[in-house]
Amino acid sequence: MTGRPLDGITVVSLEQAVAAPFATRQLADLGARVIKVERPGKGDFARGYDETVHGQSSYFVWLNRSKESVTLDLKSEDGRLILDELLAGADVFVQNLAPGAAARMGLGAPELAGRFPRLVVCDVSGFGASGPWAGRKAYDLLVQAESGLMSLTGTPADMVKVGISVADIAAGMYAYSGILTALLQRANTGHAPAVEVSLFEALAEWMGSPAYYTEYGGSAPERVGGQHATIAPYGPYPTASGDVLVIAVQNDREWARFCADLLADEGLATDPRFARNSARVANRAVLNDLIAARLSDLDTDAAVKLLDAAGIANARLRTMPQFLDHPVLAGRGRWHEVGTPGGPVRALQPPVTLGGVRPRMDPVPAVGEHTGEILRALGRTDTEIDRLRADRVI
Repeated sequence: MTGRPLDGITVVSLEQAVAAPFATRQLADLGARVIKVERPGKGDFARGYDETVHGQSSYFVWLNRSKESVTLDLKSEDGRLILDELLAGADVFVQNLAPGAAARMGLGAPELAGRFPRLVVCDVSGFGASGPWAGRKAYDLLVQAESGLMSLTGTPADMVKVGISVADIAAGMYAYSGILTALLQRANTGHAPAVEVSLFEALAEWMGSPAYYTEYGGSAPERVGGQHATIAPYGPYPTASGDVLVIAVQNDREWARFCADLLADEGLATDPRFARNSARVANRAVLNDLIAARLSDLDTDAAVKLLDAAGIANARLRTMPQFLDHPVLAGRGRWHEVGTPGGPVRALQPPVTLGGVRPRMDPVPAVGEHTGEILRALGRTDTEIDRLRADRVI
């Protein structure tokens, strides 16, 4: 095994909730030292979202392994001085505080660039640091609504939110890749560009296909539940075993095989109602009835065998408990044990595998767990640390 790509990189993060912690956890996975600055007392409010993981928040445990937690009251002079000392030794600074909060504390990218020219500053906001909505709060559900995503998700009768924090996750991914890009540019040119990501613009990028479909097709894709709005057949179908199979036909060649091998009716491949994907979408209800009738006579294993032989992609509709026991995750050794203040948990290895590199998967920190250690490294004595604790600076 070789060293990790970000060994030697230090990240200081004023982070909370999901987006910024997701970005910095991925940096930690690659070996970066991530110092998470939290409020004295309860820390990141995401710690209190729920108590399901050994008394801890499922979100927090997912997003904060391999980090060091230091508590600082940044409204105090001592707290700000300590933060400045941390930034002086850092390569990256990440923040996703409330709109305008970082700038009011003198922690905006322009101010920090003047003081720490090699520091990559990453700001994560709801709707952008400038523009008409710069001061507007944004949470995942609100961004799903504003981006149009909810209008496309659900059944014809009911629109719904995506079941995970997709706007936060999108922003976290772009913050992560943006920081890596900025570090590469700094290595190549000596210049550390600022990185800015908003939840809204991150999710807006993911809305590209329906946006083009709407603008140039004249109407938005319809909500079709578990089906695909613009491809057919592509969705869930019950089998005679009582299971649900998700079947995905991607092109006319696959459609012809599907008709011959699963539906046992080669003539359907050239039927004008189904010969092209756009025609299949227009006649989705009739097509679904044909598929449902056929699968009502096949148990799940028999249907999967026919689909696999025909080269038609398919999947079983799994529950969360079934996902946790998925044979691919077990068979590829993706589960690892990670420590938390409440006890060990299973954690998935990062999805990107780098040859010869073992990802960092260290424990999830307790609130302020590393405060004393970090302050001693900055030159504070135990007496000074006790005074800071008594003054509620840490």
